[in-house]
Amino acid sequence: MAQVEIFKTNMDDEHAALKALQMLQDALPGCEINFDLDDCDRVLRIKGEAFDIGLVQEKMKWLGHQCGLLP
Repeated sequence: MAQVEIFKTNMDDEHAALKALQMLQDALPGCEINFDLDDCDRVLRIKGEAFDIGLVQEKMKWLGHQCGLLP
């Protein structure tokens, strides 16, 4: 069964989102990853098999962005 997580971010730039997307795809091969910068929470959605939420947050923080799970 696939894991789906939705994160609230402070991503506000399409170029930065593409950079983050590439880093996350490298770290989480096989996962479907996308940003919705038009959403008020600038969401990051990840769907895949048992991925590490902490790794996602760590990668986003390394890039200088906030990233927290939405309830």
